[in-house]
Amino acid sequence: MNKLNTSVVFKTNFSKSVAFPSLAIIIAISLCCGFFSTETEEVFNFIKELVFKNLSWLYVLLVTVFVLFLIGLATSKLGKIKLGHDDSVPDYSFFSWVAMLFAAGMGIGLMYFGVSETMSHYATPANANLAVDLRAKEAQLYTFFHWGFHAWSIYGVVGLSLAYFTYRHNLPLAIRSGFYPMLKDKIHGRFGDIIDVFGLCSTFFGITTTLGFGVVQLCAGLVSLKIIPDTDFKYQVAIVLVVMVIAVFSAISGLGKGVKKLSEMNILLAVLLMLFILVFGPTIYILSTFTEGLGYYISHFISLTFNTYAYEKGSQEWFSKWTILYWAWWISWAPYVGLFIAKISKGRTIREFILAVLFIPAFFNFLWMTVFGSSAVWIDEHVAHGALSQLANNPDTLLFNFFSYFPFTTLLNVLSILIICVFFITSADSGIFIMNGIASKGAINSPKWQSVFWGVLLSLLSLSLLRTGGLASLQTMTLISALPFGIIMILLCYNLWKALVADNEYSIKKYSHGSLNWNNNNWKEHLEKILTFSEKKDVHRFIDTTVKKAFIELKAELANNNVDANINSFSSPQHAIELEIKFDQLRNFKYGVMAQALTISETLINEKNSPDSDSEITFHPITYFGDHRMGYDVQYLSKDGIISDVLREYERFLNLSSDRDNDLIMKPTN
Repeated sequence: MNKLNTSVVFKTNFSKSVAFPSLAIIIAISLCCGFFSTETEEVFNFIKELVFKNLSWLYVLLVTVFVLFLIGLATSKLGKIKLGHDDSVPDYSFFSWVAMLFAAGMGIGLMYFGVSETMSHYATPANANLAVDLRAKEAQLYTFFHWGFHAWSIYGVVGLSLAYFTYRHNLPLAIRSGFYPMLKDKIHGRFGDIIDVFGLCSTFFGITTTLGFGVVQLCAGLVSLKIIPDTDFKYQVAIVLVVMVIAVFSAISGLGKGVKKLSEMNILLAVLLMLFILVFGPTIYILSTFTEGLGYYISHFISLTFNTYAYEKGSQEWFSKWTILYWAWWISWAPYVGLFIAKISKGRTIREFILAVLFIPAFFNFLWMTVFGSSAVWIDEHVAHGALSQLANNPDTLLFNFFSYFPFTTLLNVLSILIICVFFITSADSGIFIMNGIASKGAINSPKWQSVFWGVLLSLLSLSLLRTGGLASLQTMTLISALPFGIIMILLCYNLWKALVADNEYSIKKYSHGSLNWNNNNWKEHLEKILTFSEKKDVHRFIDTTVKKAFIELKAELANNNVDANINSFSSPQHAIELEIKFDQLRNFKYGVMAQALTISETLINEKNSPDSDSEITFHPITYFGDHRMGYDVQYLSKDGIISDVLREYERFLNLSSDRDNDLIMKPTN
């Protein structure tokens, strides 16, 4: 009797060369921060101070390059290139897309710093000698600076690079893919593994520190509502468990169902909260400061961008504590946010991507920071008599103290806690999704247990670090790692630029001078076709006779020259035929013709000199190619004209293939 086979197949798409080294590094660093938190923090703080003191100019230069690079791309002819094939369409509506990228990139930070940052700059300005009546204006300026175009340019560089190489050239959704022009197929080897290990660790540590520090603010909010008596560790455990359980379920449900719906809901809740503060706060003051602050920011944009405070020694400590720390923090989050933005941006043009990523979230940030920050300053000056300024260094409770000066305080606290929770969930949810992708070298679908695994690991390590006081050490280590990743981002810019230039040259490549003279003189036949709207049967007959005969004749001649070609016919989804020449190291050459329906304009039908038609639909034989370029109408070509046109395309294909700079574009896509 055969024994029953009860073995269970354990499925995973983790890459051993990425997932295992990353997990080893994550656990080792977490143990050091947990068991030797004091010693580790001292070492990390020493390194951080050393880096910030001597290399702050490099952080400024890096972020400046990112801003100028994106603006240059958006305003150039390269901006029209799509993040995908030319016929790609976006996966998400514009609102859903903006909501998701915004929730992943800045959401929780707005709740945490919406009041506290402006109040901090107001209470302790960069220039200690600043006149009192200018403190609020300068506080708003630096808040705009830290949360505006510079921050989103950091995310945009990574997101744009990965979206382009993933959707335009079918490379894995991983940081390694952005190095293809430089490393070629080596991205699939050790170099690519090292890059992805760095990205995975940065993503994990960024989410862990945010989750840990955010729990403190949630506890403060729940204490203000008297839901919990204090911020004891057991309540922190409960909050983390609830957030991560929901995040894991959301991640398992899929990106479209989970993050999309939560992000849309939270943006609406955040706007509702902001409008409440605007209406019940000092409305005229808020609107006035927003208008003036926006102009003040624009007029100081260049000087802020390049300022390193080299001539203002007294402000350098403030500069390192705020601006450099922010640039480091945004860069450390760039692998995670950039990968997520790339994931949801298929089908957008480069210009659309850059303008949306830079301007829409930044403008919302400006409005949010003005509504909350300017309200807090006004209340501190006219109502609280300095009470809010005294809490400037305690952002965990400052937001809830700020709400105490408004009606319906309890409702505001409940709403803000709900928004914070959902922002946490979307950050953890999208983070789990991204970590799965990096650990599996860009695999699309991962086993559900892997999402649970990342959720459990995030919860355990963040709670253990909260318990042992090691979270501050981990945050410092994450900031230090920003500098090497900033160098990686510069290389991403170089590789992206190189690929885009080659892409543009490929798209506008002209036929050789000799091929321009390939034509025929059957103009009467052309005229007859021009004056006739073709029916489906006419186009099918053209494809099955003229085009097919051309392909058969050309295939035979190619065979005489030792070139093997295949003729493929299709009846659905569209009637089509194609000539294909296969290659090993290059993408296959493909020239196809398909029947495409076109709706005739009523205006043309009703015109006196227009061709007669019994239907509002006409059909054209349209070409298509293996590189997904947009095709064109060939109904006026004879058999010999079709052959000439195929040869023009084949000559173009061989010319492009002979140029080494086109290796990425000409490589196989499957």
